Amino acid sequence: MPDMTKTPDRSRTRFPGISSRAYEHPADRSALVALRSLTGFDTVLRRLSGLFSERAIRLMFLGGSVRVGEDQFRNIHDMVRDSSYILDFDEVPELYVVQDPTPNAMAIGTDKPFIVINTGLLDLLDDEELRYVVGHEVGHILSGHAVYRTMLLILTSLGARLAWLPLGNIGIAAIIMGLQEWQRKSELSADRAGLLTSQDPEAVKRALMKMAGGSRLTEMNAEAFHAQAREYDAAGDVRDGLLKFLNLMRRSHPYAVVRFAEIDRWAREGEYQRILDGAYPRRADDRDAKISDEVKNAANAYRESWSRTADPFIGKVRDVAEGAASAAEGLFDRIGRRGGGGQTREN
Repeated sequence: MPDMTKTPDRSRTRFPGISSRAYEHPADRSALVALRSLTGFDTVLRRLSGLFSERAIRLMFLGGSVRVGEDQFRNIHDMVRDSSYILDFDEVPELYVVQDPTPNAMAIGTDKPFIVINTGLLDLLDDEELRYVVGHEVGHILSGHAVYRTMLLILTSLGARLAWLPLGNIGIAAIIMGLQEWQRKSELSADRAGLLTSQDPEAVKRALMKMAGGSRLTEMNAEAFHAQAREYDAAGDVRDGLLKFLNLMRRSHPYAVVRFAEIDRWAREGEYQRILDGAYPRRADDRDAKISDEVKNAANAYRESWSRTADPFIGKVRDVAEGAASAAEGLFDRIGRRGGGGQTREN
């Protein structure tokens, strides 16, 4: 249990034993369940990262930023402690504040991940909006995103050495595109974790609006911003849809309007409320999660998003995407049957 330095904030619902599967986007969750099944590899990665890169990075922030605590940035320390308490995380991650005007936050590390928040974000957001951001980063840590992102980056780096082979560049580009798509979905997962810790959908939306348009919230309107998200989704014609796809390449995060629409839908359509009511998967059952089931959930989530979208480009490629999704489901069904159900170990 987190080491609470004062009475935790009990005005928000707490989720004892909650699994990160409760808030993970299906596409993110299927990738994580598959990666967690690689027994032993993540343990080796944790140790290597701890010996080499993570120590250096931690020392860099220890020497060049401010570590929050009882005596420094006490209100942010309370937020990270409360987020850990609400998500029943077994420790309170360290958090560092860095002098940087760019509004940004991140979770770093594999052996003992920690959070970094730029002063630009502190200056931009009010306390309730900042609470969502802190919960977002705690969600990344609870899901193990930092660990598995590092694993995939290492695999990509190894693969890049084979780029000289015939068609090597095409193969590496496909891997990178897949990693970036997963990373964007992991941001949607962390947004949901941020909402679960803040339990204030309007504060989450305000934060996303400010990340897009700056601090002058009085000049912005939530309904108009949502309409902007619908217009972005619909695009104009197939050319616009293709340009949207190209614009997303190499982006680590979905656009703010997309995140706004996604968190609004998740908050309204019942899953968020079910978790608040106590109906959520438990960490103790993580070992029973099956890769084949999660791949099907991811495929269904994509199908639902394709059916909702008005993007004409998606309409043109939907049949190809459906075929790929069905092929993936069949492949993991066969793997699951051969592997005795495809069970994974606990994270």
